[in-house]
Amino acid sequence: MDGMSERDYAAHSGLSRGAIQKAKQTGRMVLFADGSIDATASDTRRAGATDPDQQRRSVGGDSGLSGPGDSTSYLKARTALTVYQALERQLAIQKKKGTLVDRARAETLVFRLARQERDVWVTWPARVAALMAAQVAAGVETATGTPVMIETAILQRVLESHVREQLDALADLRVSLG
Repeated sequence: MDGMSERDYAAHSGLSRGAIQKAKQTGRMVLFADGSIDATASDTRRAGATDPDQQRRSVGGDSGLSGPGDSTSYLKARTALTVYQALERQLAIQKKKGTLVDRARAETLVFRLARQERDVWVTWPARVAALMAAQVAAGVETATGTPVMIETAILQRVLESHVREQLDALADLRVSLG
């Protein structure tokens, strides 16, 4: 017998005899003419055809941590994918609970609210100018005893200019959601 028996090679490689038999049947072992196993050639063939993580596990290798040059990129990629999927599920749960909102939708709602508020303030002087003119005229008349006439159009223009100044100052504010 030129090479090793299945039992000897199993002990040599750290694999079970059944795994050696299966590898032999599928042609992953290099055999001598007498059917014994060429250990050196079989080790080389097996190393080239087997996943490095699986080889380490079969011989009780390291804890899964790798250094430079190790072929554990699959394991790292799978771990990263699992973490990404967990974060994605967590975000979906937060969105369903209402604690997380779509940024574009939130910005649109804030913009719409600001525009509505601006429109209300722009039209406010026209709505209240006549009422304010009457109240101021009544107050001055009560204080002085002489009738006073306040021009509604003048009061409206004054109010509009002050409201526009205030709105211009508020226009410089920018909402940032992130």
